[in-house]
Amino acid sequence: MELYEKTIHELHELIEKKEITGVELNKSVYERIAQVEEKIKAYVLTMDWEQVLQKAQAVDDMFARGGKIHPLGGIPMALKDNICTKGVRTTCSSKILENFVPPYDATVSQKLSESHTILVGKTNMDEFAMGSSTENSAFSITRNPWNLECVPGGSSGGAAASVAADEAVFALGSDTGGSIRQPAAFCGVVGLKPTYGLVSRYGLIAYASSLDQIGPITKDVTDCALVLSAIAGHDPKDSTSVNKPVPDYRNFLTGEIKGMKIGIPREYFGEGLDGGVREKVLAAIGDLEKLGAEVEEVSMPHTEYALPAYYLIASAEASSNLARYDGVRYGYRSKDASDIVTMFKKSRSEGFGSEVKRRIMLGTYALSTGYYDAYYLKALKVRTLVKGDFDRAFEKYDLLAAPTSPSVAFRTGEKRDDPLAMYMMDVCTIPINLAGIPAISLPCGFSEGLPVGLQLMGKAFGEGPLLKAAYAYEQSAGFHLAKPTLNGEV
Repeated sequence: MELYEKTIHELHELIEKKEITGVELNKSVYERIAQVEEKIKAYVLTMDWEQVLQKAQAVDDMFARGGKIHPLGGIPMALKDNICTKGVRTTCSSKILENFVPPYDATVSQKLSESHTILVGKTNMDEFAMGSSTENSAFSITRNPWNLECVPGGSSGGAAASVAADEAVFALGSDTGGSIRQPAAFCGVVGLKPTYGLVSRYGLIAYASSLDQIGPITKDVTDCALVLSAIAGHDPKDSTSVNKPVPDYRNFLTGEIKGMKIGIPREYFGEGLDGGVREKVLAAIGDLEKLGAEVEEVSMPHTEYALPAYYLIASAEASSNLARYDGVRYGYRSKDASDIVTMFKKSRSEGFGSEVKRRIMLGTYALSTGYYDAYYLKALKVRTLVKGDFDRAFEKYDLLAAPTSPSVAFRTGEKRDDPLAMYMMDVCTIPINLAGIPAISLPCGFSEGLPVGLQLMGKAFGEGPLLKAAYAYEQSAGFHLAKPTLNGEV
């Protein structure tokens, strides 16, 4: 097995035993990027090769002097390109921010830097995180490593594809309505959306501020626990950050789930769910039952209203957040403008893509005089009802289990001209963001030669039990060990 194929915890053990160096590891990943990136298009930009090796050498030197190496020390990783990196271009895969270089690091970037990780690149995404396929990028379309004719999911499609194709050992994405979990499911890797407030959003370029959350995309659950332990925690720079102690999440990975109560929401298995996905997810739930979990069907009656409520709330917040891109202070400015009003119009019209414009217009309409109560306020009330469904379910159950996505990865271009069909790809993930709870997607088999994702949902700040169940299933099932061949064959 090549170094780039290994997990964080496997590589850390090799570095500690001095069987490999950080330089050797980063060379391996960079050679992998050179080998497959032209096929995958996972990255918006990759870092300077010499700079990467210098940072890796600095970690090796520190370790040689007797310094203690962090579990993430020397590990090559990628960041979704809406996470600010000081001195490194951060574009949101949008023309309007094509040349934006942040003067500061996001808190998660800083924490990873302090852990001595090595940034190898910024990953492609749907523009401003608005999309479910990574086809809405202003720069390129990312391909699914399992089948190059298919999408990797979105909006963190580049991050998930980079991990699945071994172009990074792990990545960070952002999840507003499923943007970590759905691409993780499509690409056959592990993706976690933490509880809202557990991981700082400072330096995450906002899409919908009450829904956005940063989380890890990894090769297995152990790596997920390692990365979450490194990035979680209170941040005074983020007013929505919760001041709670952060455990070492690896301590939950016991493999023992006997007596754990898992609810199966029947609404997630209704019309529109592919037969192959249903079969694999139900088989995975059966495996959890064999491992000792108590499984029972539960009803979440307001699930059907989550999708329209989400697209009103998220679009309204996007309309407000994206008002700052006016061509005045930073970002793209139209050269063809005779006055300031024309400059505003042309800069935004030329700088934003069609999906971003669609959501800005929808959100602006929902917030406008005469429509605020009818749309936005009503959507907020529905959000409360959706959260109430989860609150009641968690009075009885430790976790909930469902599909991550109603289908496996679809073909590139298949849904691009049908926004509603694209929005439906988030039907299983959106309720979790509205409720603010954590959820994880992990591979549970294949349908039509493409990965299927099992989604486990937990109580607020219940990442520990969530990871415990995910780890127990993963170790039993072993689907995390499967690797794509980059030509569509499993």
